[in-house]
Amino acid sequence: MNFDYNTTRSDLILAEYGRNVQNMVKYIIDLPTKEERNKYAQAVIDLMGFLNPHLRDVADFKHKLWDHLHIISDFKIDVDSPYPKPNPEAAQFKPAHIGYPQQKIRYKHYGKTVEKLIEKTMEEENPERKSAMVQGIANFMKMAYVQWNKDNVSDEVIFKNLRELSGGNLELDENVNLQKVEFRPQVNRPNNNNRGRNNNKGRQNNNGGRQQRNNNSKQRH
Repeated sequence: MNFDYNTTRSDLILAEYGRNVQNMVKYIIDLPTKEERNKYAQAVIDLMGFLNPHLRDVADFKHKLWDHLHIISDFKIDVDSPYPKPNPEAAQFKPAHIGYPQQKIRYKHYGKTVEKLIEKTMEEENPERKSAMVQGIANFMKMAYVQWNKDNVSDEVIFKNLRELSGGNLELDENVNLQKVEFRPQVNRPNNNNRGRNNNKGRQNNNGGRQQRNNNSKQRH
């Protein structure tokens, strides 16, 4: 007996349509007349749209299906497509790799945004506006610290980090108090469904006890 393994089959060109669609397209390529090829090609296009309904959200999804038909056929299918036949070179074009941005961040829990805000604040010339911006940044830093580290933090730590990140150019007055931010660990609350089941179990046990006592009383009499 001969077994058909995936390792012995040809590669799937567009895996989202499956091997059956690919075999159908291969069958259409070898049909003798264009009339037959057109007829079966339209049926396969309808099937491809059914198998991938998300393509309906794509602009001009019918065009996309016909392009995929040509790609699956390795551009060998000869049919009367309502759209221009795609260019093989364009279909195989791969965009250049987008490198991951490499940015050095001193304190990851504050992020790059805080560093940019500090730079912007140091450029501010209006003293009142600058003071308000510094306090706003410090409050944000405190919130970010607590969320990242899952621990409370004193205002003094935030003031110290602010001085470090700004190179000593930004400071808050000693009498300024930052907004209160506390880390509150989640507490596992009892499941109401389990509580209800336990109550029902208790009632059932009580009912069973009363029934047993009644039976014993009848036996004595």
